[in-house]
Amino acid sequence: MTKETILANAKIILPDAAIPGSVVLRDGVIADIAEGTALPKGAIDCEGRYVAPGLVELHTDNLERHMKPRPKVDWPHRAAIIAHDRELAGTGITTVFDAIRVGSILSDKGRKRYGKYARDMADEILMMRDSGALAISHHIHLRAEICSETLEEELAEFGPDDKVGIVSLMDHTPGQRQFRDVQKFEDYVCGKNGLPREDFGDYVTFLHGLQDRLGAKHEAAAVAAAARYGAALASHDDTTAAQVATSHAHGVRLAEFPTTREAAEACHAQNIATIMGAPNLVRGGSHSGNVAAKELAELDLLDILSSDYVPAALLLGAVQLGNLWGDMARGLATVTRTPAHHAGLTDRGEIALGARADLILFDIMKDAPILRAVYAMGNRVA
Repeated sequence: MTKETILANAKIILPDAAIPGSVVLRDGVIADIAEGTALPKGAIDCEGRYVAPGLVELHTDNLERHMKPRPKVDWPHRAAIIAHDRELAGTGITTVFDAIRVGSILSDKGRKRYGKYARDMADEILMMRDSGALAISHHIHLRAEICSETLEEELAEFGPDDKVGIVSLMDHTPGQRQFRDVQKFEDYVCGKNGLPREDFGDYVTFLHGLQDRLGAKHEAAAVAAAARYGAALASHDDTTAAQVATSHAHGVRLAEFPTTREAAEACHAQNIATIMGAPNLVRGGSHSGNVAAKELAELDLLDILSSDYVPAALLLGAVQLGNLWGDMARGLATVTRTPAHHAGLTDRGEIALGARADLILFDIMKDAPILRAVYAMGNRVA
């Protein structure tokens, strides 16, 4: 039986403009787009609200938040995945790349150990996705922790059949990148993760030893794994032009959260798309003291937004960019068409004939978007 939904009398956000019009969703795809304010029989009257593509999220820590809602609490994984899925649907995200860490530390004498979980978690996500249990489209993003002990063996557990979408090179060795300020690293691991401060110096020495012994080997293994999977390769927390040059040499296409203007400028010179955190934009600056997303937006150095640790920030940030640039279509592109394109997804991210019927309906009240409906493959999911 043909299933059809018509969203009419809306402000349709097309790739390059917002127009009054209607969109027909039929059997999971966009079947028609018409300009004007006509209200066909049986259509949903959107009353002039925005209709935009469903949001595409490339990097989110939200699943890990549901897995470990408190320190030392390991929530049942299937329940965590479902809660994560429904939360994202409720914020307008219809495609997500679930970030899963690969690379563990198992021998640190109890100071700061963290174990393997990526293969089991990916199996759970893929099984639930394939069984139709999830409301939105889920893909795998492997966060390759360079400063770890087990990265190579964990990467070997994945292959082309897993259809890993993104592999990011994560190097959290203290003294560089995100943690170039070692005091901030101490506050992070001692404050958030409960490491006793008297053990911090030994922990830093241990991590530096790991980096010296395995860093180059692990980085090469992650780059090779991304090629083997057919995944997009991303860097993380590039700080200097030299680091960006290394990323470019590896074939990096995405730069997650460059920490300085220098790095963002170098990324654009190398045609590497920059991803900035929507919470950074919404808050007006980085909570870690890194470059502000708004500064990069004003310099035309921001390509993609990620919700990072606040799913609801994604639509809010896109609307703020639309207002900043005076172009709502451009703002929404940072969370729809551009991330879809750079992740290799050609069937979504814009309102176009034949594209997936992933759409959101929202209006704006005093610069804050109010989500009214979310459709994934033509089915209303929120």
